[in-house]
Amino acid sequence: MNERDSSRIDAGAISAAAAARLRQARRLVVKIGSSLLIDSRSGELDQPWLASVAADVARLRERDVQVLLVSSGAIALGRSDLKLKAGGLKLEESQAAAAAGQIRLAHAYQEALGAHRIAVAQILLTIGDTE
Repeated sequence: MNERDSSRIDAGAISAAAAARLRQARRLVVKIGSSLLIDSRSGELDQPWLASVAADVARLRERDVQVLLVSSGAIALGRSDLKLKAGGLKLEESQAAAAAGQIRLAHAYQEALGAHRIAVAQILLTIGDTE
């Protein structure tokens, strides 16, 4: 973020102290939930929003800030592709939606961040990784 962009932090719902800590951070972990990433009306990826996030990440990296994105959205994207009903899914449906959606999600991040020459990688975790 440059000086102009740092005002976006101050305009949010966080304290001035928290905004200052964010501007000084050397590493940020950003969790992106499905409700931000997926357009609620269409069930599709919000491409302009993701492009904006990618531009923000690029500006942070110009300041030598390490950025790790943690993203939801695979099931929501896969649900749309597989035309699964709204509401709760059976385990098998969730797994199928996640499998189909993960490919699209990874590709979307690759496209958005690749426009800024930022490499994308995926980390897959098991239950053992989190214990």
